[in-house]
Amino acid sequence: MEKFDWKFTIRVNIMILKIAGLWPKGTEIYKFNCYTLYSIFSLNVFINIHNFFQAVNIVFVYTDLETIATLIFMIMTELLSSFKVYCFVRNIATLKKLMVKLDKKIFQPRNDQQRDLIRPNLNSWKYIYVVFWIPVITTLVLLAIYPIMDGSVKEYRLPLSAWYPYNTKTSPSYEITYCYQIVSVWFLAITNLNMDMFSAALMMYIGTQCDILCDDLRNLSTSADGEYAKKLLDCIQHHKTIVKFATQSNNFFSDVALGQFFATTVSLALAMFELTLVAPFSSECYSLLFYAFSMTVENFLYCWFGNEVELKVSLMISF
Repeated sequence: MEKFDWKFTIRVNIMILKIAGLWPKGTEIYKFNCYTLYSIFSLNVFINIHNFFQAVNIVFVYTDLETIATLIFMIMTELLSSFKVYCFVRNIATLKKLMVKLDKKIFQPRNDQQRDLIRPNLNSWKYIYVVFWIPVITTLVLLAIYPIMDGSVKEYRLPLSAWYPYNTKTSPSYEITYCYQIVSVWFLAITNLNMDMFSAALMMYIGTQCDILCDDLRNLSTSADGEYAKKLLDCIQHHKTIVKFATQSNNFFSDVALGQFFATTVSLALAMFELTLVAPFSSECYSLLFYAFSMTVENFLYCWFGNEVELKVSLMISF
């Protein structure tokens, strides 16, 4: 039987991570090469420096309640993204090994029936991935255009409140800074989205392996006497391998999930407060609504796929 390619389902996810500087080629980790230099440049220029300019602005606007609320909920989201990037880069060797493990024979579906069994799990990940893009892209577009839509662009208003060591109220400094903020926010949001979906993919893979193991256990009773002991030992070994895979995955995203729920809770509360201050049905209002929806979907990913794993593990234990 042709080898099943587990990574085919998440190929777009991995490609975007690679473009962002978070996925070195093949099974490699970060080395002193051009890709590592590109990663350092992109991650620092479009995430860390962008976050720094916004954070410094708190010193200048701390007396303005509306501005400080907007700054804090945006900074919380951006700091969370920086933390996720740090965790991703720190654990890249482990993540690469997990992807290699998926190609091992023990993780392969045994027959066409098992391929059909796991396909709904793979498809659900793909559907959620596509759906997740909708609120994120909508939020980013509205954020980019609302100074234009409400006419504040004439007053040299930037999409995000930030401090810069130069005058942004003159041309072309304003236009350059405007474009820099938009590129940075898009880079940060899309990177964040794909890191979350990669974590969801790991949980999805654990769930599919539980399905395969359960199917093997169901078919043990139909095995011939000479094959029963061998297949039972294979199931035990498969179970141990799944547990090890799940443990290594959990070591990666447990801290990320903690930061995710903490930062999202604070950001959502401040975003709801911000909604009471902006004009109803304005582009800024819609941007905040879609932002809140995007944050909710982010939490939903960990809850949904984590619950799926828990249910499948419970089913597996019942055997």
